[in-house]
Amino acid sequence: MPQNLAIVLAAGKGTRMNSDLPKVLVEVCGRPMVEYVLEALRRGGVERLVVVVGHRAELVRQRLADQPDLEFVVQREQLGTGHAVMVCRRLIEAQTQPVVVVVGDAPLMQPESIAALLAEYDREPAGCILGTVTKDDPTGLGRILRNAEGEFIGIVEEKDATDEQRRIREVNMSYYVFDPTYLLHALDNLRNDNAQREYYLTDCPGVMINQEVDVRALNVLKPCEGLGVNTPEDLAAVEAVMRDRASTRPSGAKETVRTL
Repeated sequence: MPQNLAIVLAAGKGTRMNSDLPKVLVEVCGRPMVEYVLEALRRGGVERLVVVVGHRAELVRQRLADQPDLEFVVQREQLGTGHAVMVCRRLIEAQTQPVVVVVGDAPLMQPESIAALLAEYDREPAGCILGTVTKDDPTGLGRILRNAEGEFIGIVEEKDATDEQRRIREVNMSYYVFDPTYLLHALDNLRNDNAQREYYLTDCPGVMINQEVDVRALNVLKPCEGLGVNTPEDLAAVEAVMRDRASTRPSGAKETVRTL
């Protein structure tokens, strides 16, 4: 029976974390952050899990060796998030069900958010459905652009945003559900004419819109999912949220620090 597929981007370094570990192996409350992501995906309804590895790939494989349902794809050159999905082309070509793409360094990912995006796709399929969150301080994140009718029209990165666009508080957190055929077409049209010479997955929704393919942005992510982990200070903030949740868990509840 056809299964939906999740591609977890886990090839990056932990440079800003002051660690030589792959970023996804940096521990949050005693567990590598990628484990929280995998758990959220499973609980959110994902049936097949693929992890894209790159920097110190064997270390990631070893750390996740006790999870037999995982498949691994190697991104030998780290040429951007779009390129990380490109190396999964063979798997995407075989898909008839939706393809979820998320980053592996989002330990506060919630299964309810993944389930909501998949449910929206089932209700009305689209080239891409992305999850967004509203943040009081959106600094550093890509802003969600909508037209007067509230329809999604694009993502603008902060460095490219106008003063007015920087005031937008709805942001992209890299939660995507793609139609596999439209995803492949978008990947084929990605360009790397930017300062980093990389292929960005965030460009895929814009490519689809230019091809008059339906793309929708759902503001369904929980506030905690707006917390990323890019620095040791971010890590401390995420751990504080998790520990606070654990400390208020009802007596007898399942021991977990991640469902918020």
